[in-house]
Amino acid sequence: QLQLVESGGDLVQPGESLRLSCAVSGFPLDYYAIGWFRQAPGKEREGVSCISGSTNYADSVKGRFTISRDNARNTLYLQMNSLKPEDTAVYYCAAGPNFCSGSWEYDYWGQGTQVTVSS
Repeated sequence: QLQLVESGGDLVQPGESLRLSCAVSGFPLDYYAIGWFRQAPGKEREGVSCISGSTNYADSVKGRFTISRDNARNTLYLQMNSLKPEDTAVYYCAAGPNFCSGSWEYDYWGQGTQVTVSS
C-alpha cells in the first residue's frame, strides 16, 4: 500500500528552524519525483521543493529550505531555517513522475503537517 506520512510540524517563532519528515511506503523513495507543497488558509497550493536527481525550490524559500532524502530509511526531509510568518501553512509530502518538472503535478500525497510561525 502506497503511503506518505508527514511529521515534524510545530509552532515556532520567526527566525527559528524546523525539520519536516515524510516516511514513504509502497515504493522506493527514488522511484518518483518527490517533494513538498504547502497550503495556507485562503491561498492556493504552492510547490515548495522537489527532488528528482536534482533539486528545485520555490523562489520564496531558496536559501532557507533544504530538501534531502535517506533512501535507506525511505524518508524525505525538509529542513526549514529562518522561518517567517508567511511560511505558515499545512505542508504536504507529494510524489509523482511530473512533480519536479515545473508543473508541481503530483499523483500521491500525505495528510499534511501544520507549520505555524508566530511570535
